[in-house]
Amino acid sequence: MNQELTANQIEELAQELKGQKQALEQQLQDSQQSTAPVTLDQQSVGRVSRIDAIQQQQMAVANREQANTILKLINSALERIGAEEYGYCLECGEPIGYARLQVQPQSPNCMACQSILERP
Repeated sequence: MNQELTANQIEELAQELKGQKQALEQQLQDSQQSTAPVTLDQQSVGRVSRIDAIQQQQMAVANREQANTILKLINSALERIGAEEYGYCLECGEPIGYARLQVQPQSPNCMACQSILERP
């Protein structure tokens, strides 16, 4: 059975979330140009180089999508902290373990509920 978080634990996790948020926002800003459409001018870029550039652009888009997803989870966690609802599973309402939140402070669910949600 997981225990409720202490005020110090919540503050520590809030600082971690804020740091992650800042890093992700910077990453998204830095990667903005790498997701721009690839120019199809074969005279300035060879066919193989163009294919490589398209693949890199697609990877950058996927990375941005993942970063945006994590950023949404972080913002949601920060909102729950503000509403004094942080640290409780959104599915079952039970406390989320501190050890889990140390690894993934943006986690909205306890391990048991997350396992159920991830089943095919």
